[in-house]
Amino acid sequence: MTGDVLLRGVSVRSWQGSPVDCRVRGDVVAEIGPGLPSRDDELVVRGEGGALLPGLADHHLHLAAMAARESSLDVSGVSRDALAGSIARAVPGEDGWVRAVGYDEVVHGELDRDVLDGWNRVLPVRVQHRSGALWVVNSAGLERLGVTGVERGLLWRADAWLRERLGARPPSLRAVGARLAALGVTHLADATPDEGAAEAVADAVRRDELPQHVMLMAAGRGPADHPRLSAGPVKLVVADHALPDIGDLTERIRRAHAAGRPVAVHCVTRVALALTLAAVDGAGVLRGDRVEHCAVADAALAKELAVRGITVVTQPTLVARRGDDYWDRVEPEDRPDLWPYAGLLRAGVRVAASSDAPYGDPDPWACLRAAAERLTASGRVLGPGERVPAATVLSGLLSPLLDPGGPPRRVAPGQPADLVLLDRPLSEALRAPDAGQVRATFIAGRVVHG
Repeated sequence: MTGDVLLRGVSVRSWQGSPVDCRVRGDVVAEIGPGLPSRDDELVVRGEGGALLPGLADHHLHLAAMAARESSLDVSGVSRDALAGSIARAVPGEDGWVRAVGYDEVVHGELDRDVLDGWNRVLPVRVQHRSGALWVVNSAGLERLGVTGVERGLLWRADAWLRERLGARPPSLRAVGARLAALGVTHLADATPDEGAAEAVADAVRRDELPQHVMLMAAGRGPADHPRLSAGPVKLVVADHALPDIGDLTERIRRAHAAGRPVAVHCVTRVALALTLAAVDGAGVLRGDRVEHCAVADAALAKELAVRGITVVTQPTLVARRGDDYWDRVEPEDRPDLWPYAGLLRAGVRVAASSDAPYGDPDPWACLRAAAERLTASGRVLGPGERVPAATVLSGLLSPLLDPGGPPRRVAPGQPADLVLLDRPLSEALRAPDAGQVRATFIAGRVVHG
């Protein structure tokens, strides 16, 4: 829905005390104050004292993977026997493939081509590891792909190659955009390094299939050609199973900086983070350089990040979803340093939360709860000293895409009309964060939800 909007009786942070009115004209906030007169040509929305906030930002997610997951067989949480039965009985998709996601070697055991052949030898099958980094393909699938000599049918970080080989049409992002809008999310940082996937996302924005503002991290992204598209830091992956040569990593960082773009480096282990810091020292730091995940970092590493001015983008819902697995799998000496948040802030590191969807929960309100509670699925508190108040986490979700963890965006005259209206005051919403509190979402002045 488009047109001018008057939000009547809303709670705006910069106006302490009684609710005020907020007029949106075009794609900006035009006026804020008590008792603004309404006009015949504008939509009037009764806020009833609910908080009016800038739209939330998800600083790290994978949009194409979210859309693809909707049409995939989700096997996360099922037993090995159930996985075998699901693969054996699966109906192929429109492309003739059985596509499953959420494979976990701890739950399902080791998986390779021979195991998949034992479950389904007729249809081409590909199964994605829960991390998104690995595909396991059966013999029929390898034959369909026209490849031989792939050890055990394991394809590491092969999304771009698979997409090109299959000639797959990108899935629609319309449902993903609508779902995120219903959660109050208006700004997205697509953390996929694959240029093909990034271009599909850009096309979805141009077609208005995806209503959000989107920042792309693929290396080849040039100047933005749409008002809701922007180029962000260049995503680099320091893969745990195959650490890069430090000289190569340093050179890749240097090339990104030479193009005027910072880097966003995927780091999960302590070793990967140390390697990244050494490479950044060799290339030099550029404002906006950041580390994605930072899943293991002690106080000393946190201090090193702070000294260099490197931002961290973390994922609190992964603690809620997978905290027990992390605890069981990591070395005992790493347990106290798992998924830091408060410790990074204490060291002076700029931090923002994100979802890593579809691998984490895309619900930002669940993110607020997870960061404040640090509860795993079994009820274990993972790092009680790493708890962060919901208000602090929200501040990060309100920060600009190009400055995660920086000063939050504001609802003020002249500011973009990217807004989320809650059904209650902010203080109440933060006591029990829930997506059901979102009444309406506006992007560039348009009502996209509610």
